[in-house]
Amino acid sequence: MSNAGRWTIVVLVLAVAGIVALWPGADDASQPRTEQRTLGSPRPAPAEGDAVLAPLRERATLQPCPSPERNAPAPSGPLAGVRVACLGAPGTVDLGTALAGKTTLLNLWASWCGPCREEMPVLARYAKRPDSVDVLGVTVQDRASSALEFMAEVGVNYPSLYDGDRRVQRALRIPPLLPVNYLVRPDGSVVRITNPPVFHSPEEVQAAVERYRRADP
Repeated sequence: MSNAGRWTIVVLVLAVAGIVALWPGADDASQPRTEQRTLGSPRPAPAEGDAVLAPLRERATLQPCPSPERNAPAPSGPLAGVRVACLGAPGTVDLGTALAGKTTLLNLWASWCGPCREEMPVLARYAKRPDSVDVLGVTVQDRASSALEFMAEVGVNYPSLYDGDRRVQRALRIPPLLPVNYLVRPDGSVVRITNPPVFHSPEEVQAAVERYRRADP
């Protein structure tokens, strides 16, 4: 075989190897696909004053952020001492203190998250059930103005916090996915809800709450 022929074979072998390296693995299709949206690199959102947020808050008409109950136990768990801004009104919330002694479904979301747009109305419908636990949203890696516009657009008004300083995200060590839901229990322990990763019906929410109430922290 001539040198030119040998070089032709080498080039063909390298080309085929490159294609194989770039081609998706045969078992990729068998891997479960979540419906969650991957978080990008965290970037600080610009500060927005009450003059900008006030008309958006009026339009969104969010329910009041949680406050401590009388005779509630001392805060404990990962959210103890975590202060975060209320989205629907000026001021901050001491999250550990506000949730102490309660069972709360904590929903982390963002206005740019497509699955959040589908899930949040489901959570809002669940929250209206007489047997529901409190639902509290936390918007992350977002602008407060964008979050308020989003909630008004989708017609969801359960109380939400604005985690502009990433305090909730750090306290819970959230995975790089949205939406993410947690159940905060009366003793302050927090468990992440992974089944299902995204809610599609109020019945799914109710079943998950009951299941994770009994799960180990």
